[in-house]
Amino acid sequence: MAASPQNPAAATPRRKVSRHRGEGQWAAGHFTPLNGNEQFKKDDDGLNVRTRVETIYSKRGFDSIDPNDLRGRLRWWGLYTQRRPGIDGGRTGVLEPEELEDQYFMMRVRITGGRLTTEQLRVIGEIAETYARGTADITDRQNIQYHWIRIEDVPAIWERLEAVGLSTTEACGDTPRGMLGSPVAGVAEDEIIDGSAALDEIARRYIGDPRFSNLPRKFKTAVSGSPLLDVAHEINDVSFVGVVHPEHGPGFDLWVGGGLSTNPRFGVRLGAWVPEADVPEVWEGVISIFRDHGYRRLRNRARLKFLVADWGPEKFRQVLEDDYLSRRLADGPAPEMPAQRWRDHIGVHRQKDGRFYVGFAPRVGRMDGSLLTKVAALAEDHGSGRVSTTAEQKMIVLDVPQDRVDSLVDGLEALDLRVKPSPFRRGTMACTGIEFCKLAIVETKERGSELIDELERRLPDFGEPLTININGCPNACARIQTADIGLKGQLVTDAEGRQVSGYQVHLGGALGLEPAFGRKVRGLKVTSDELPDYIERVLKRFEAEREDGERFATWAARADAEALS
Repeated sequence: MAASPQNPAAATPRRKVSRHRGEGQWAAGHFTPLNGNEQFKKDDDGLNVRTRVETIYSKRGFDSIDPNDLRGRLRWWGLYTQRRPGIDGGRTGVLEPEELEDQYFMMRVRITGGRLTTEQLRVIGEIAETYARGTADITDRQNIQYHWIRIEDVPAIWERLEAVGLSTTEACGDTPRGMLGSPVAGVAEDEIIDGSAALDEIARRYIGDPRFSNLPRKFKTAVSGSPLLDVAHEINDVSFVGVVHPEHGPGFDLWVGGGLSTNPRFGVRLGAWVPEADVPEVWEGVISIFRDHGYRRLRNRARLKFLVADWGPEKFRQVLEDDYLSRRLADGPAPEMPAQRWRDHIGVHRQKDGRFYVGFAPRVGRMDGSLLTKVAALAEDHGSGRVSTTAEQKMIVLDVPQDRVDSLVDGLEALDLRVKPSPFRRGTMACTGIEFCKLAIVETKERGSELIDELERRLPDFGEPLTININGCPNACARIQTADIGLKGQLVTDAEGRQVSGYQVHLGGALGLEPAFGRKVRGLKVTSDELPDYIERVLKRFEAEREDGERFATWAARADAEALS
């Protein structure tokens, strides 16, 4: 590995910022901060804020928190202020941060690869009940999010999490955030390669490492050896996708530069095959390129996807090999098309050891602490003490003997955790929304839950795989551009000319080896109240017009605007 540049905090002072300072790339010698975020990161590493939380803020309370810590460095420990109740969506982009925020926090618990023991799950649930008013949502990055967290309680929460091997370290901020992995790694019958050890080694080596705690923006990782492509590798900054090399055997295909938000881009293959043992080193090379060459001038251009788009995959691979690995990577094959449409592992599936794993669907990832402790008890009684979260806001109980499967399914279903869900329960995701998020414009979680009920009632025989992703703002935390039906929250005008909550509709998005961003039909917006009627109408049109075996995304891409309206 090539020597890393010094952190800018220790850099030699340089000349005043001018229009010639470019994009703020460290590799070009541009260490002078070009915006407020870069300045507070230079002033003090975000990792250092923990000491202030433990010794000052938790003892003196919310009002004692320095603004650069409150709206900046606390993210390095998984904390964002949540939205003050009662502020409507029309004021989201108008108010100052201090007017929007409450004196409570969202806290994100990072769960590498989604893998948990039942002891860990029980502790997560108990913390939710004790400190978070019961809240504990599963995210589409396999993490758990609490709400209503007081700064006074944060050290005690950290102590309880860390006692069972969990943490909030770098769960947010300009850091290597939570890392996706196949939720059935090591057990699935059809697995190409188990990436768990590589993922764990990345986390062990680099999470909390000051060399990578000041990135241009967030950095998202995925490692999976599942042929179902179950970690949304197409939209991560770096992904290692299981493939079989004709000469070297199982390993990983390397992808870089994916990401959504307001300027979505799919990741690109570098055409490089990486053996399992080399994954951490190659990961370090990719994140180092981002740290050193990433754009730091404008926050909305600071993700790795913009650098990859400017360089192209050939140059990116060359820089990785020449400047960071000092060796060539083997060329390798691309992954194959998955045999199944669903990638979420929901249902009952045989493991390679003859036992079974059981995947189930909560409503749009919404759980609570009491429910999590009940799931932990069921999993302990029926399995080996292992569970996992998925990249679709779902959960899985692992290692269930055949004679215990039916009992587990009955227990989950009694908790309204569906093992055989409708396509609507199975395929609907929602971000946090206006209930807690300062960026949101509309409500999402409750709207998603109500939508599931309405569609199940209206379309009880609909059986096609379908994804409905609901986002409270344009930032695409719920992956709206890659859903069959993506709903971007905004204010819309109803039939009486009033501004009300609603959604811009994206249709026909898809992940997989034929990825596509959803189509936007000019002027196609629906109010929140109209949403069930609209989706029912479109799905009935799809059923009437589809060709044999045609997917919704394929139909939506060819349908005329009238059919989609």
